[in-house]
Amino acid sequence: MDLVVNGDAESGPGGTAEPVESVVGWTVRQGAPALIRYSVGGGYPEPGDPGPAQRGSRFFSGGNSPRTALVQDVSLPAAGRTGRRAVDAGRVRFTATAWLGGYATQEDGARLSVEFRDGKGTPVALAVLGPVTAAERKSATGLFERKATAAVPPGARTARLLLVLTRSGSGMSNDGYADAISLTLETTTGDRSS
Repeated sequence: MDLVVNGDAESGPGGTAEPVESVVGWTVRQGAPALIRYSVGGGYPEPGDPGPAQRGSRFFSGGNSPRTALVQDVSLPAAGRTGRRAVDAGRVRFTATAWLGGYATQEDGARLSVEFRDGKGTPVALAVLGPVTAAERKSATGLFERKATAAVPPGARTARLLLVLTRSGSGMSNDGYADAISLTLETTTGDRSS
């Protein structure tokens, strides 16, 4: 089960390159994000450009701000197979996935951080995805998958997702792009070696 709310930019206002004031499931900490339809054109990623195979109709963009930051706090399950006992026993693995990218030869980019925190809110582990450089994109406009998988640290109770979209050069548009952001958990079985 995906723990991220609106990781695909499909919910709430948006659809054009115009910035929005709020994003369903996320807190806008800085800047002015835009949730842009793949059909907008004008140099933005289009349905035929690199991106998720099962993409929806929209993606995240940095809008017109030099730096746009969105935050989402996720509670880890307290019960069931991926509950706290399994986390504390080191038997739960996470997979964080995001499709990140930018425009042509520009170095505008997107970065997703997943910070696991204990019950007091103290950070206990961090996973970082991106950014995807223009060289990694082969100067193509589009989004490319980045993924991290590891054990959820014992004692973790929440995960803070931080999506940062950054404009690297001049210009009006922040062409850091993101889509298909997810965080899933899986309980492992078997003995752990020390």
